[in-house]
Amino acid sequence: MHPDDVPTQPPSRSVNDLTDPKALRALAHPIRLALLGLLRTQGPLTATKAGQLLGESSASTSFHLRQLSKYGLVEEAGGGHGRERPWRATAMFTDVPEVTDNPDLAIASDLFRSLVAERYFANLMKWQELRASEPVEWRQAATQNDMLAWLTADELRELTAAVHGLLDVYVDRLTEPRLRPAGSRLVQHIELAFPIDNHRMQPHGGQS
Repeated sequence: MHPDDVPTQPPSRSVNDLTDPKALRALAHPIRLALLGLLRTQGPLTATKAGQLLGESSASTSFHLRQLSKYGLVEEAGGGHGRERPWRATAMFTDVPEVTDNPDLAIASDLFRSLVAERYFANLMKWQELRASEPVEWRQAATQNDMLAWLTADELRELTAAVHGLLDVYVDRLTEPRLRPAGSRLVQHIELAFPIDNHRMQPHGGQS
């Protein structure tokens, strides 16, 4: 394969299965999560460019990229030298076991999920902050709502699979800019579904 033919992005449906507690703990870091997200959405970046986008020093991003590389989450994309070497993600998605018999993995998984949840809501609050300055069509298209439903575990799995099926038709656009229609923007679809205890949680039960 000619160097120019090396893909700059991993396949659109590629997944890193994280079952190593050490790898999961390494990823459970705000800067590393942000770096991985940048590489997945913007393609290969040098430590210097990534640092500019994140407001971090190139020394910091270089260190965190090496840590991600240690566990196979990113790799050098070829070309450049030193901190000007471009890096790319090795997969477009990360899968973490929902249930495990490994206590170390369970603890690392909980830590990772908590950090990801914090990032979800940080992005949501940033949208709320900027919402008034957004074009009206995007304010109308964006959504923030919830619905309560009595479901079995099997029904919840079926619902999740149905939602994933609807979203799957857009996945290739992550790595193929030519597939993105004019006027499209990168949108984060946050999916949350879990049983609630009325005595401990505060159900809303309606659109907002």
